[in-house]
Amino acid sequence: MKRAIGREGPVTALGAMSGTSLDGVDAAVVETDGLAIFGFGPVGYRAYSPEERAVLRAGLGRWAGPEVEAAGDLVTRAHAQALAGFEGVDLVGFHGQTLAHEPRGRGTLQVGDGAALAAALRRPVVWDFRSDDVQLGGEGAPLAPFFHFACAKWIGATEPLCFLNLGGVGNLTYVDPSFERPEVPGALLAFDTGPANAPVNDLMQARLGLPMDEGGAVARGGTVETGALELFLAEPYFSRMPPKSLDRNDFAEMIGLVSELSDSDAVATLTGMCAAAVAQGMEHCPRPPARVLVTGGGRHNPVLMEMLQVSLDCAVEPVECVGLDGDMLEAQAFAYLAVRVARGLSTSCPGTTGVGALVGGGMVSLPDEA
Repeated sequence: MKRAIGREGPVTALGAMSGTSLDGVDAAVVETDGLAIFGFGPVGYRAYSPEERAVLRAGLGRWAGPEVEAAGDLVTRAHAQALAGFEGVDLVGFHGQTLAHEPRGRGTLQVGDGAALAAALRRPVVWDFRSDDVQLGGEGAPLAPFFHFACAKWIGATEPLCFLNLGGVGNLTYVDPSFERPEVPGALLAFDTGPANAPVNDLMQARLGLPMDEGGAVARGGTVETGALELFLAEPYFSRMPPKSLDRNDFAEMIGLVSELSDSDAVATLTGMCAAAVAQGMEHCPRPPARVLVTGGGRHNPVLMEMLQVSLDCAVEPVECVGLDGDMLEAQAFAYLAVRVARGLSTSCPGTTGVGALVGGGMVSLPDEA
């Protein structure tokens, strides 16, 4: 492995992410030495079909059994298809698909076989990024903050800022770019803010047979039910100090809070809950950030973005405003982290996952090991 990528200098890494929104596989190339970003390369996307999403949904919340095996086989196959067309890549960062996440209980489970993927792609694959962090007392999430720190340096930020990822679950990274390295105490604070797109997607699927609220169209016609919002914010999770993380289904009862509302009011209320959770989370920032850069599918929802702008005391902008790709940032993050793992660098720290010491998670599978 060391001969393949060397000990120093830029590496061409390909990262992949299949998130809790269950929409598909994102793939993206990053040029990095595991510290700085030198450039971004090609990107790709492989959507899941409705039938494939059903297979993944059947495995959510499970730790073993035929549903988990079926989901794992699907994830490995879909990633092999999504990543096969990339050329000139030194190694691959493979996150897999999270089915269950219980860091203070049974651990964390991302399905997908990195060794089989290495054999299929004929390239080294770095995978199982979260297990070591959880085993050492961390939350195992979020894992993108070290990459967010590198992005802050890449865009030349000088004041504290936040990266807000709105996928199935929302997560926030506070970055102070005055520090030289991400692992230095005070450079980063990261945590899951609460549910984001997942409850809206689930309700849209159940009521209307649609995968999402495209463009916020349904929410735009509704009104937020304040009583349900207050009950949501009373959840103990919001009073916990970060770092902290969530499973996709930790707030499944949210659907129950809006069960008697009309479609538009229910979707508007779930969207308002996402924004309110972010506003609550912002109170934990050590200093007021100059801006919040939004990534993930939620930034395409103008109703959600408007709610965030009203709720927060700083500019709220999609990451494209600083030249980054909000659809691919998570995939790019795992390309970056793969290089850090391969070079023995840390991937999480007390400020990002609450782990007691610096952790370099992940394992490396070579093509001839499968």
